[in-house]
Amino acid sequence: MKSNWIKYVFVIFIIIILVFAIYIIRRDETEKQQEEAYTASNQDSRVKEIKLGIANFDTINPILSNNKNVQNITKLIYEPLVNLTSDYKAEPCLATEWAKESDNSYLIKLRENVRWSDGQSFTAQDVKFTIDRLKDTNTIYSANVQDVTGIDIVDDYTVRINLSKEVPFFEYNLTFPILSSSYYQGEDFATTSKNSSPVGTGEFKITDVQSSYITLSKNTSWWNKEKDSILETITVNLYSSVGELYNSFKIGNLDFIATDNNNVQDYIGTIGYGLKEMKGREHTFLALNTSNYFLGKQEVRRAISYCIDKENITSSIFNSKYFTSSFSLDYGNWLYQDQDASSGYNVDQAKQVLLDNGWTYRNSYWQKTENSRTQIISLNLLVRASDSSKVAVAENIKGQLENQGIRINVVKASDEQYNNAINERDYDIALCSMTLSPSPDLDIFFGTSNLANYSNEEVTNIMNEVKNTTDENALKERYARLAEIYKTDVPYISLYNNKYIAAYSSSLVGDINPNWFNLFYGIEGWYK
Repeated sequence: MKSNWIKYVFVIFIIIILVFAIYIIRRDETEKQQEEAYTASNQDSRVKEIKLGIANFDTINPILSNNKNVQNITKLIYEPLVNLTSDYKAEPCLATEWAKESDNSYLIKLRENVRWSDGQSFTAQDVKFTIDRLKDTNTIYSANVQDVTGIDIVDDYTVRINLSKEVPFFEYNLTFPILSSSYYQGEDFATTSKNSSPVGTGEFKITDVQSSYITLSKNTSWWNKEKDSILETITVNLYSSVGELYNSFKIGNLDFIATDNNNVQDYIGTIGYGLKEMKGREHTFLALNTSNYFLGKQEVRRAISYCIDKENITSSIFNSKYFTSSFSLDYGNWLYQDQDASSGYNVDQAKQVLLDNGWTYRNSYWQKTENSRTQIISLNLLVRASDSSKVAVAENIKGQLENQGIRINVVKASDEQYNNAINERDYDIALCSMTLSPSPDLDIFFGTSNLANYSNEEVTNIMNEVKNTTDENALKERYARLAEIYKTDVPYISLYNNKYIAAYSSSLVGDINPNWFNLFYGIEGWYK
């Protein structure tokens, strides 16, 4: 009897466990269903439209427009042969691969099964058409093809680009937008109405063009299926002035703006939005002419580098609205990531370098006796007189160096005098600025007739090696070595880069990671 009672208790216990287990499983399933329903509901309630703006709109045709706003936004509509990643590395886009056949020739394989937003197929003819148009117009992208002498169509999806000379890293020149030859067939390309709706192959397509706005819609036929955009619509509002654009952002009518105006917060305020600051393309540096008696000595160049406080320049002259820089690729380039090619500000080290090499500090200046002659370090610093900010930088550098015993005479040259001196390398030190190319080619700094008259056999070998290899590890290794030599030899002193600023609505969700080449990395995940 006792044995039966135990059996009944055991059976009841098992039943209770089963019932409880079923309850837990059904509860979890219910919660999961509710969570999925909640997520779906939230997704459905997401605003899948954002608003952008263009000031002083001229044309939506990207290779005719000279408007930076247009250049930025049309990257959503048109695509290049070669794209750049967020760290400025070349990656396939409408071209799937490229090969350097000879110093003067590149073979480009095109992506198949790509369609324009009007349904026409993308082919080699579109590439030839675009390059031909760039060759016969004077626009922002014309420089990309200035060395192109011809395009051979090998087949529908292969082209050969012929060059007048060797262009290192030529694939970085292939970042211009490709236009549809069939769309412009029979049209006067240069005078096509700015109110027309040209076709592209990109993530978004033009669906409406009005006098005050342009509507872009998600291109459901886009070839890149890996990126399925949450956004359905982008409205591009058109403004007659930059001031109107800033004000529209300030009152919440735009979700995203970008500018190289360092005073933009004077117009849009400082609260109610997110801000991303990026190193811009404008790079300012000193070229030290190594053919000069003093600057031909490595210790003098190193001492000068140690004596210049770049932070002092950017803070006192530009109110910290510029980034200090240590190398020409110091803007986020994948070939210069974890290094610092700057000697750094260290006046004690400057003194030690000179003392170690036989220089004496006497009567407030560094001097040295060689061949019975005593020489005081005295140098001319060339600057463009018409650029008041550069003149201020030159005077700041003069003050810093003279405080450390290096005599500097600032030469304020007219534009013509400055250009002639740069072309003829007729200067001791030149304060230079340049707009950086997306290409990592450093020929202007280290090639033949470089700005510093600098010669180093190992550097020459590196320059020859990097232009003939596509091995990424080898490139990183050689560029790392180049930066090491630069830091030791100091043929140049990088000073600063301008700031490029992106401001975005606090309600905008997604990974917002712009750079000066493309503002819209990851836009497929943006929403409000």
